[in-house]
Amino acid sequence: MTTAVVIGGGSGIGAAVVDRQRLQGVEVLVWDLGGEADIRCDITDTEQVDAATVETIERIGTPSLVTVTAGVGHSAFLLDAPADDWDRVLGTNAKGVWLAMRSLARPMLDSGGGSIVVTSSVSAQLADKLMGLYCVSKAALDMVIKVAALEWAPDVRVNGVAPGVTDTAMLGPAPRDRGWLLGVAERTVLGRLGTPDDIAQAILAIHETSWVTGQVLTCDGGLSLHSPIDPLGRIAP
Repeated sequence: MTTAVVIGGGSGIGAAVVDRQRLQGVEVLVWDLGGEADIRCDITDTEQVDAATVETIERIGTPSLVTVTAGVGHSAFLLDAPADDWDRVLGTNAKGVWLAMRSLARPMLDSGGGSIVVTSSVSAQLADKLMGLYCVSKAALDMVIKVAALEWAPDVRVNGVAPGVTDTAMLGPAPRDRGWLLGVAERTVLGRLGTPDDIAQAILAIHETSWVTGQVLTCDGGLSLHSPIDPLGRIAP
């Protein structure tokens, strides 16, 4: 039986990955701080990550599929963001994800390999003056993905998926049918916000694509296709 770990699988995109994998007959363990977690783990804590890896191997053996969707959002101007927020956001979205990837990659390399897919963001490539720290954290994560793919080849493939705006709890209570989220949906080429299942579908497809490593697939419904300046020279809303 194929075995898998989904880090951040207690909600949102991670939970959608878990549901799809279990429907396929995969044995899945969920690492998370909340939700339907099989193993409670704060990925910013090295000792917790290492303990979760030991427990995982004891329960299901070395996984062949690892998905990391854990992360935190952040919104503030660079001029205003508290310095401690830099450590928290990058410590989770870049350092924490790296710690989790590394901890599971070691036994995977010793056991014949596998596939790791990490959730990045279109914000790694698109500058947003309200989300500077988040953008930086995801840009750093994209390079972690590329270096890990190079370092752990050929046995462990490492890739990422970069969602656009996706309807998860990270969006908070903002209404979906008006305001800025309606504007995002209208500017998205496919005409709506993403769903967790949209991103989960892409993640599973990459796990199954054996001749791809070191790549970050944009999965945003075409949101990032737009130039910020339209043909008439007006700044797009």
